[in-house]
Amino acid sequence: MLLDINFLDDATRPRAPKLENLTSAQRRPGMHLKMIHDHLRQNVTTLRQVVKDTAKGRMSAAEVEKAIDSLEMVSNYRQFGNLCGQHCQIVHAHHSIEDAHIFPALSEKGEAWKKVTDRLMEEHKVVHELLVRLVDALNALAQNPSQENFEAASEINDALGRVLLSHLGYEEESIGDALGYFEIDV
Repeated sequence: MLLDINFLDDATRPRAPKLENLTSAQRRPGMHLKMIHDHLRQNVTTLRQVVKDTAKGRMSAAEVEKAIDSLEMVSNYRQFGNLCGQHCQIVHAHHSIEDAHIFPALSEKGEAWKKVTDRLMEEHKVVHELLVRLVDALNALAQNPSQENFEAASEINDALGRVLLSHLGYEEESIGDALGYFEIDV
């Protein structure tokens, strides 16, 4: 199902220049970025565990609902849509802001930064494609709760988790300090 996605090789990621002697004020924007990413990581981890437990028959429908209800994201955004829809919307909005504002500002700081931000935007395309496919797979699962549809949704959810978690780490490592150093608002 995912064979036609052009997954990017993490080993080909460009490396950002190392910034030395940053002040705590210069580190703050990178820490803010990490805080936003930690929120996404928490939800990816919880969703992955719920899918695994459900697949192994360890969770009933009521237990799944309770686990999902405990997610901070769900309680904060329940009025705006379902779990996946909201997670997808948050990731998409976060990446859209980076692509439109943060990455262009950073890419102006030199060729090395442009290479890093270009790669981050390419990774956003892969994440976006996985988000679209996950929504489609979950809609198919809701319409026909078959084992085949469950496995397809699980496969996409796992791929999204792997790709997104790797991407978030790379982004923090590559541009976290640069945001404060170059005074680019998060």
